Amino acid sequence: MSDPYYITTAISYPNGPPHIGHAYEAIAADVMARFQRLRGREVRFQTGTDEHGLKMARKAEEQGKTARELADEMSCHFRKMCDALNVKYDRFIRTVDEDHHRASQAIWRAMEASNDLYLDRYEGWYSVRDEAYYDEKELVAGESGEKLSPQGTPIEWTVEESWFFRLSKYQQPLLDLLNTPGFLEPESRRNEMIAFVSGGLKDLSVSRTSFDWGVPVPGSDGHVMYVWVDALTNYITGLGYPDDTDMWRKFWPANLHLIGKDIVRFHTVYWPAFLMSAGIALPKQVFGHGFLLNRGQKESKSLGNVTDPLELAEAFGVDALRYFLLREVAFGQDGSYSPEAIVTRSNAELANSFGNLAQRTLSMIHKNLDGIITEFTPTDDDKALLSKVKEACAEGLPAQFEKLAFSVGIEAWMQAVHACNQYVDEQAPWALKKTDPERMRAVLLTLFMAIRDLAIAIQPVIPAKAAGLLDQLGVPQDQRNYADLGNASWFSALAATGHAIDKPTPAFPRLEIPEAETS
Repeated sequence: MSDPYYITTAISYPNGPPHIGHAYEAIAADVMARFQRLRGREVRFQTGTDEHGLKMARKAEEQGKTARELADEMSCHFRKMCDALNVKYDRFIRTVDEDHHRASQAIWRAMEASNDLYLDRYEGWYSVRDEAYYDEKELVAGESGEKLSPQGTPIEWTVEESWFFRLSKYQQPLLDLLNTPGFLEPESRRNEMIAFVSGGLKDLSVSRTSFDWGVPVPGSDGHVMYVWVDALTNYITGLGYPDDTDMWRKFWPANLHLIGKDIVRFHTVYWPAFLMSAGIALPKQVFGHGFLLNRGQKESKSLGNVTDPLELAEAFGVDALRYFLLREVAFGQDGSYSPEAIVTRSNAELANSFGNLAQRTLSMIHKNLDGIITEFTPTDDDKALLSKVKEACAEGLPAQFEKLAFSVGIEAWMQAVHACNQYVDEQAPWALKKTDPERMRAVLLTLFMAIRDLAIAIQPVIPAKAAGLLDQLGVPQDQRNYADLGNASWFSALAATGHAIDKPTPAFPRLEIPEAETS
């Protein structure tokens, strides 16, 4: 697979520190980016922070800072989160970046040239927290009868001069797009957006005059762009738009915008309409994932249950956290997490099943074969195991990851791990040591080959741990891609040199629930 692949996360709003939801999305996108690279594709992965808008301006005022000071301070936390969680992006974009202002003004001019912008007066409900406009019919009642947004956030009546975008003009093209198979997943999000657009679209207010923290509207003094016009443009800023760069030609349209379900409207209604107006190709897919719930409960500052993802990573390890988040929750649906659940999942599958398989196999090779890798003649049982492992690693897991069905793909991988452990129990190499040493050698080296394929396949999810295990096996760096799965030439090369493995160290130690959680 040589065709380029461009994946983005939503850019995070840095009016507060990162929470577990930010980490979940960043990790999922990183897993997908690593997966595509291992399949041989040239990948570009972009994330970043969305730093303009009224919400940031007010938060800065509350703290006695300028909006730029707050943006600089908080954006660093999101970059640190990515680095700490081994999220390897190609560009961390900030909407205060100079090239982003240039791109935003360029797409504005392109929409203006299509006669899709006009000046008028906006009167209506606005949620500062959501940075979104809502119709009266969308509002819900709070506990005290107050009007709230559909997300349950406070709203305020806003009146100001504004530029409007002719969103209503694009109702039918948007319906056609939303009915295109694969554009918006999962299906529940698609149905929701089809219903929203079918209900009729009003033109959209796309500039603000009540504050100045944003990208200036070209040729219109006192107006800054509605934050979502600015924010959504980041996806093309990072490729060099409006210039016809090699990167732009190679990577646009994006293969995947990975976002939370709460911002699907902006990405599948507003963003495609802006692009249609500007004459720019549309992204191939938008996927709206679900929320993570803390012990089944939505996180909020008032409940005191907001989780710092870096604390979880420090307590349980980065790869254990990454594995849990992608394994435990069906991607696209809401899911729950807790320290107990992380420990249970990691111990059962990483430590006991895969980790123990690798540790006892390599220990027996080190002890009984002097650690030396040699050629052997596999039996039908050996070939059957290796075939099963290859099928899971080269077909089962990849087929599901392509659909972002991460938990299903990992389950296919786990079935191969279980098959290896069953093979160990059936072959009993510890008994063969006394009765048939040659057969013992074949069994251990069959497992050696299987573990190598298992480690290669799971790299996107647990990159550091998988790399450490592949290092212990002696697998060369240039032979760790999906194209190498099931290929025995690497094994023959090791055997030809009399390669010897060192005494293994446990890759996945068992975890314990922190004392604070058990007291």
